[in-house]
Amino acid sequence: MLETSARLLRLLSLLQAHRDWSGPELAERLGVTPRTVRRDVDRLRELGYPVNASPGTGGGYQLGAGAELPPLLLDDDEAVAVAVGLRTAAGHGIKGIGEASVAALAKLEQVLPDRLRRRVCALNAFTVPMLRPQSSLIDPSVLTELANACRDGERLRFEYSDHSGASSRRTVEPHRLVCTEHRWYLVGWDIDREDWRTFRADRIVPKPPHGPRFTPRTPPADDLAAYVSQGVSTRVYATRATFRLHLSAAEAAKVVGPSVGVLEAIDEKSCLLRTGASSLDVMVIHVVLLGVEFEVVEPVELTERIRTVRDRLSHALG
Repeated sequence: MLETSARLLRLLSLLQAHRDWSGPELAERLGVTPRTVRRDVDRLRELGYPVNASPGTGGGYQLGAGAELPPLLLDDDEAVAVAVGLRTAAGHGIKGIGEASVAALAKLEQVLPDRLRRRVCALNAFTVPMLRPQSSLIDPSVLTELANACRDGERLRFEYSDHSGASSRRTVEPHRLVCTEHRWYLVGWDIDREDWRTFRADRIVPKPPHGPRFTPRTPPADDLAAYVSQGVSTRVYATRATFRLHLSAAEAAKVVGPSVGVLEAIDEKSCLLRTGASSLDVMVIHVVLLGVEFEVVEPVELTERIRTVRDRLSHALG
């Protein structure tokens, strides 16, 4: 009986690798006959695991999705990765994920062997997370509703609040969700404005019923991450500027986040930064605080503004 139970667990672990296995392959891995594999598969089905089987020489077994979530089998590295991930999940901008993470982590740590629990504790004890406080979190159910509308190609109706707090009703053909470290954005075709728009997901209040279905349009850019980055860091501002930074794009990316500006490589030692701000004065502070050498490409009046700020600082220092 113990041998059979151990073999079932081993079979389940193989099936959870999310690939097709032929009967002879599983039999070889388990050291049994294909007939025993078939019996073990039947036992897993009786336990509620949806094991799919396809006949023929090219057929095989694969674990499918069921009505309920069955127990998962994790190896040592996977278990440690999940435990550490659950501890840090609360910092990623989804409302309620912290409570759910704590509940899931409690269940996981209860069954972790001592050797793995020590690894997780060491990682947590000697790791200091540097996460920004979240001023606005998105309800997971809203995020799911937006994702489903993108998947199903269904028009989405919602109430939207802009940065000034003004509210409006929108009807959008949703295309994709784009996430940064702290926020989620919905990219979609605004029916009334007849143009592509980017919406902060935490400012969206869905107003079902949704629909009808639509034929997907050609997206506004091949790189939607760059498109959203440009929108939230540049296009949204009336004052825009382009700087030449004296370091590579890879190095600049360490200090310039997606919400700060868009980087474009020039060569191995320089790159362009396109960004925006509420005023030229704010732009000057913005670029100086990056702590890198730079030149102003445009606009011309920004150079004069930098000189003015320089003179004020020199006067203040005496």
